[in-house]
Amino acid sequence: MKREKVKSILRMNPENQDVLVKGWVRTFRSNRFIAINDGSTLHNLQAVVDFEKEDPELLKRITTGAAISVKGKLIASQGKGQSVELIAEKIEILGDSDPEKFPLQPKKHSLEFLREIAHLRFRTNTFGAVFRVRNSLAFAVHKFFREKDFVYIHTPIITSSDAEGAGEMFHVTNFDISKPPRDENGQVNYKEDFFGKAANLTVSGQLEGELAAMALSDIYTFGPTFRAENSNTARHLAEFWMIEPEMAFYDLNDNMDLAEEMLKYVISYALQKNADDIEMLDQRLKEEESQKPQNERSEMGLLEKLKFCVENNFERITYTQAVDILRESNHNKKKKFQYLVGDWGVDLQSEHERYLVEKHFKKPVILTDYPKNIKAFYMRQNDDGKTVRAMDILFPGIGEIVGGSQREERLDKLTTRMNEMNIPTHELDWYLDTRRFGACEHAGFGLGFERLVLFVTGMTNIRDVIPFPRTPKNCEF
Repeated sequence: MKREKVKSILRMNPENQDVLVKGWVRTFRSNRFIAINDGSTLHNLQAVVDFEKEDPELLKRITTGAAISVKGKLIASQGKGQSVELIAEKIEILGDSDPEKFPLQPKKHSLEFLREIAHLRFRTNTFGAVFRVRNSLAFAVHKFFREKDFVYIHTPIITSSDAEGAGEMFHVTNFDISKPPRDENGQVNYKEDFFGKAANLTVSGQLEGELAAMALSDIYTFGPTFRAENSNTARHLAEFWMIEPEMAFYDLNDNMDLAEEMLKYVISYALQKNADDIEMLDQRLKEEESQKPQNERSEMGLLEKLKFCVENNFERITYTQAVDILRESNHNKKKKFQYLVGDWGVDLQSEHERYLVEKHFKKPVILTDYPKNIKAFYMRQNDDGKTVRAMDILFPGIGEIVGGSQREERLDKLTTRMNEMNIPTHELDWYLDTRRFGACEHAGFGLGFERLVLFVTGMTNIRDVIPFPRTPKNCEF
């Protein structure tokens, strides 16, 4: 007989039909009611056992965490809390679980504790919901770009370029690191390394993505990226996933239109496909917020935040306008910001971004035309000589969620800016060729996937939205 998933069984019309389910025991009450979950849904299937007919030794083995198979008749539930239940006729133990040692007993566990047993946290309601939502968001990203006729490009994980120019990269080598070969100056001789030059794990697929866009028009990348930043905050990972579309013949306005449409599309998809999971995560967040002091509580619940982003048109203002609003705000005048807003040119902090979204405009905001001195070399320079055609999308509770720009397609402007920022042009000669041969206006943006999942699930630590977090001094599994 074919196994049915719990999710599909719970949707069935109960007609005393035979059903086979396999999953893990969540609870076993009164030697009679087994709550079974197989990860396909937040909800459990209740199997009813006739304990007078079952082998007592088998009943002893039905413990929390055990894997079991149950065959029986599906009927309308006689009790509260579920619409159907399974009258068990045949029970098999597929895998025993030691009740004395299994750490996930049916009670509430702290997220800190669950991070210590990350290999088992998938089995909890919270993390089951988080990773089902993550799955839907990933599918929605691909679905969105496929419907737009974009080409999915796999950009390199091992690279010799530093797209961000920050230098915080993991090195890749096959040298014996205890005795690497050295040149006449005593420096490590990378000419003898596997690739004949220094290589790193990528921080971005953007530059390579631009090469593909100059032939295929509309492309996107969606892959792992790495940053060797020694940061232990709730917002940083050493390994994370990035969505990076690049579009030929797009200007900044086209770029903003696409990013806004994509965010609304993927959030709407998750709201539709994962309604139960998001509702549970919404309740969880409300419970967490209720334990905080009144002045530290979020003004919006999870569902409210998600609908806020889907149902509002994003406000579009320049960086200069944003600085003026922030500088003149009561928040700034009364020194409620941790970082006061003063002179033009400062890099805005998350508290400033959230103020614009949550207090001033009360809708998502797109900031454009940032000072060139706080942005990357590849962004198109404006005629004022001070700003670039950059854009950041700001969301409630999180601040920046997307960063992008119209790219600088003029070879002379690009090389001048690279020289100003001490970026060696000879190492990126292949990138400059896209400006030498058939250059055109183009644009793109980057969306950190974990930051998106963080926002949609309402979790507060980015380590809780990736299956196997990589952080300083932590590389389990």
